[in-house]
Amino acid sequence: MLGLLISNPRPVRLAEISDHPDFYGFPEHHPPMHSFLGVPIRVRDKVFGNLYLTNKRGAKEFDAEDEAVVCTLAVAAGVAIENARLYEEGRRREAWLAAVGEVTGSFLAGRPRDEVLRLVAECARRNMSADLGIIAVPDAGTGGLRTVLAVGEGAQAHPGSWLSGRDGFLGVALAGTGAVVSADLAHDPRADGEETALWAGLGPAVAVPLGTGEAARGVLMLARGKGRPGFGTAETEPLLAFAGQAALGMELEDRRRDAEQIVLLRDRERIARDLHDLAIHRLFASGLALQGVQRLVQHPEAAERMAHTVDDLDTTINIIRSAAFGLRTHEGGSKTWTLRARAAATVETAAPSLGFTPVLRMEGPLDTNVSGAVPDHLIAVLAEALSNVARHAGASSVDVCLVAGAGHMELSVTDDGGGIPRGVTRGGLADMEDRARVLGGTLTLEDPPSGGTRLRWRVPLPPSPADGSGDQWDTCLRDAT
Repeated sequence: MLGLLISNPRPVRLAEISDHPDFYGFPEHHPPMHSFLGVPIRVRDKVFGNLYLTNKRGAKEFDAEDEAVVCTLAVAAGVAIENARLYEEGRRREAWLAAVGEVTGSFLAGRPRDEVLRLVAECARRNMSADLGIIAVPDAGTGGLRTVLAVGEGAQAHPGSWLSGRDGFLGVALAGTGAVVSADLAHDPRADGEETALWAGLGPAVAVPLGTGEAARGVLMLARGKGRPGFGTAETEPLLAFAGQAALGMELEDRRRDAEQIVLLRDRERIARDLHDLAIHRLFASGLALQGVQRLVQHPEAAERMAHTVDDLDTTINIIRSAAFGLRTHEGGSKTWTLRARAAATVETAAPSLGFTPVLRMEGPLDTNVSGAVPDHLIAVLAEALSNVARHAGASSVDVCLVAGAGHMELSVTDDGGGIPRGVTRGGLADMEDRARVLGGTLTLEDPPSGGTRLRWRVPLPPSPADGSGDQWDTCLRDAT
């Protein structure tokens, strides 16, 4: 009889309950019942429950007036229940909105990622009245999931634990788009071997992805202790929306960081360009002017001081040039500033000072095998070598050759000038030699048979597969000769 109103929610009034065909008897020790009145508690088409009365006092059965009074009471009860649920739903919605605002504000304020994720877990655990909150993220090295933080009861046993990324309760949530609910997490059939040991003592649980599809950044799981009520739809729907907002905040944070990085790179490019185009050119012009004046100075001590000043300007130019190339990582927006591009730019920059454009040859995997600190040192050495030729050699042609292969990076600068003048300060050569020595390489100066000077700067590279370039260096030297 109790199920009659559930299957057919209409008032039922009986003089004798045992006469009804749906009556199956009472359980043992149940008090006797005869007259019966059952009324559904509802508002409009929504049924909240049923109200049952038996054994009317002072009469054999309930009459129509009793039914009308109880139906009115049931309607009032339904309105009160609906209002209470609406109030609870509004309060819950307000709490979730406050949590979303707090988390989004933390992301936009630039707070550390770990700190904001902990805030996400704490807000979700508080609003869901859960005992434990966990956030796990994909582990790129293993393809599984790694727990990055846990809050609540027993949280100390979870951070750093590894879980399967394909199977398991959390894996199912990561691959899906909705909430995954379990009535008993410790005995859930989706939990794999690793998870079963971690979930011991836990009861109802819910897991939602932080994002959707391939953009999912992790999983947020909340669990209650054994014996506590499970998670219903009214709770899981706002949790899913909250997780989506948290994932959106993470995406905004990443975009903001990328934008800041782009601004930083552009600033570095601008500084490098200003240093190169303004400071170096002015210093180089000052050095040439001093060299011209030096020839007119008769006093030996004054001439020597001017020579030292010119050498100091050369050293300053080298320092600024190295700093500029260190800052310059990109050119022209997204175009990568490769070693080949940097070498070509350095040769072009030296052309006005030389009075001609040097010949540049480049062979081998320069942009793939030459990495680390080698490119910056190499460009600084090339710039210094061309600067020395422009100041001292009086050359009419220069050949520059860069070859990467056979485990080494080699730079050759060959000119047809008058060689290294006597008495000139060797500060630039010493700097190039120091750069080679730091990298485990060597610097040598040669006198080609045709005259002039050949500078060879050679440093080792990390081992790489044979590329057939072992003879490229000799070929380049023959071409330069």
